[in-house]
Amino acid sequence: MTDELREMLIPFRKKAVEEGSAYFYVDPLPAEEVDRWIGHARPCAVLRHGGDGPVAGRFGGPLMLPDEVPDPEHPYVGSIDFAALPKDSTDLPLPPDGRLLLFASPWETYDSENRGQAVYVPAGTPVAERDRKTWKDYSNEDYRQYVDRFPQGELRVRTEPDLPYHALPGFPHGGDLSGVWTEVADRSGHLQIGGYANQEDTERDPLETVASNAVHEAKQGCWGGGEPVSGAVEDWVLLAHWNPQIRGLEGMDMQWGIQRADLEARRFDRAFATGYWNP
Repeated sequence: MTDELREMLIPFRKKAVEEGSAYFYVDPLPAEEVDRWIGHARPCAVLRHGGDGPVAGRFGGPLMLPDEVPDPEHPYVGSIDFAALPKDSTDLPLPPDGRLLLFASPWETYDSENRGQAVYVPAGTPVAERDRKTWKDYSNEDYRQYVDRFPQGELRVRTEPDLPYHALPGFPHGGDLSGVWTEVADRSGHLQIGGYANQEDTERDPLETVASNAVHEAKQGCWGGGEPVSGAVEDWVLLAHWNPQIRGLEGMDMQWGIQRADLEARRFDRAFATGYWNP
């Protein structure tokens, strides 16, 4: 972790050691444990409307896809330009260029079904505009209203540190530490590449849900194309996280997880998305 990112964690350390969190009912925490927790920080690319970082993507806009890519099953969220991400903004083996397009159905997220997609378009690939109204639940008027509220506009990126939102082995106050970090980080409405998954479950890594759901759907023949799928959380990484802040879906978080081996092979079609909604 760079010195700049470490400096960004000073407010978290100060609050954890000196104040705790009234919102999460957390008392001040032992400095030694806080410092060990900070040692687990990861870099991530945080994309938001506004700010002073470079433009690295956008919410919405025209849906541009290669001819050979099938119509997406889920509504279009937005795109990220890998070449525009700051160097070392994540610790993921991302391609150096090209665009990542994300799709999500942020509703009815309490089953094991895959709730989104990721499509990678390499730089220089011919693309054409695609109809954005072909996703599978388009006939549902309530769902269409949610999609009409998806955010639109340019996204500017900044490299930020990320800390776990769940307890880790060897940390007696892990749940409390994650609560303080949730309060300090304040990333509502953002799109994030890399870092830690966050679905308000302080007891276990949310990637465990991604992995177990992917295994279940693969066994049912509903996902994975018959290829092996690991249920071990250590084989998965967080590709992207989206906190939509959509009217009617307040408290929603979407995660796109992917097996590290698939990411290294640029098999973004094997990303698996889950959602968590706490109204």
